[in-house]
Amino acid sequence: MKSQLKFLIIGLGSMGKRRIRCLKRLGYSEITGFDPREDRCKEVNQNYGVETESKWDKAKKITSNTWIISTPPNLHMEYAFQALESKKHFFTEANVSDDKMSSLIDALEKSDIVGVPSCTMRYYEGPKKIKELVKNGSIGKPLLFVYHWGQYLPTWHVYESYKDFYVSKRETGACREIVPFELEWLVDLFGNPKTISCFKDKLSDLDADIDDIYQLQIRFENGMMGNLIVEVFSQPAVNFIRIAGTEGSLEFDQHRNKLRLFKTEDKIWSEIELDPGTAEDGYLYADEPYVNEMSDFIGEILGQKNYPYSFKDDLKILNFLQNSEESDQMKTHINTQKDLQ
Repeated sequence: MKSQLKFLIIGLGSMGKRRIRCLKRLGYSEITGFDPREDRCKEVNQNYGVETESKWDKAKKITSNTWIISTPPNLHMEYAFQALESKKHFFTEANVSDDKMSSLIDALEKSDIVGVPSCTMRYYEGPKKIKELVKNGSIGKPLLFVYHWGQYLPTWHVYESYKDFYVSKRETGACREIVPFELEWLVDLFGNPKTISCFKDKLSDLDADIDDIYQLQIRFENGMMGNLIVEVFSQPAVNFIRIAGTEGSLEFDQHRNKLRLFKTEDKIWSEIELDPGTAEDGYLYADEPYVNEMSDFIGEILGQKNYPYSFKDDLKILNFLQNSEESDQMKTHINTQKDLQ
């Protein structure tokens, strides 16, 4: 069956190129790329040896049975529905908008097509190990986390201006993308939020009509609390979480790839080794988590694995994003439970 999978990569920007590398590392070679920008098509053809097409009416007729949708987030649903209509299995990058997602979920339930959204953070070595340590009681009952994610927006794509791609647009702004990207693994780890309170604003002089900081205070159903800050003006980049529990604490620095555990009974910090993986030139993070994510998506298609995240799960996370934005607008706490009933 492996040789029968033929992929169409829709969108040949940063993530589309990464997905090509992932598929090649997994041993797949029947890959075609589509992007309306001819310069990207030429680059991918030259650098990856992949045939490309810049006209969608031609690209969608190329022989394939699996689509990887790596377009700007506002186009994900458009291509997802076309994939369903064309009876193609499909994968989308992280979503920012829930527009038409409920209809997509209903359509998928009536279909034998595999369609899933990205959940890459579950595949990172740090979050994976943190989940293992929390679940086995290494810090007792978790009580609180403080998480700061920040990366200066002009450094996201060193080869193009941030003003030229979707992170500078209000609907698909950088912080709006990262908040659900991080909430996805935090909710998997700690359970559903019960209450969300949020401040968001434009604080920097970035030339973009976006809120460049979201600060969320979250109370979870199990009683624990969390503070999540996502911003796009920090220099240098920061990605640091500290989790405090009844019997110890965890600290994880994503950029230094360092995870530390403090156990109250031992009264010392111990460092836990993590595989750093290999980052492609121009990319901040290693490819390995994305390779493993692709492997599980393919495993779902082949009936060999269960992919851990669905559009139902994604819709729930996007509801939490909406809750946070409502909180800022209304200047009050938002009870999230009404959206889970």
